[in-house]
Amino acid sequence: MLVLTRRANESILIGDDIVVTILGVTPGGVRVGIEAPHDKRIHRAEIVVAVGDENQDAVQSSNDVSAEEALRTAIGRLGAAR
Repeated sequence: MLVLTRRANESILIGDDIVVTILGVTPGGVRVGIEAPHDKRIHRAEIVVAVGDENQDAVQSSNDVSAEEALRTAIGRLGAAR
């Protein structure tokens, strides 16, 4: 990881087409501006993680429901076979 010190209104260039500018610094955080081509995706990391977690939970819930339905079906068949 490259660590740089920047002040307000100073920028960092990434490649030839991405500019990261420090817009302001307060005790509560840093405001960052990013200029990049429209084909570059820019997301906050915590949002990407949260969406991934939600998707994983949805898949698990879907699997749980399917397993539960399969179990009920199997129990129903056992009861009918008796």
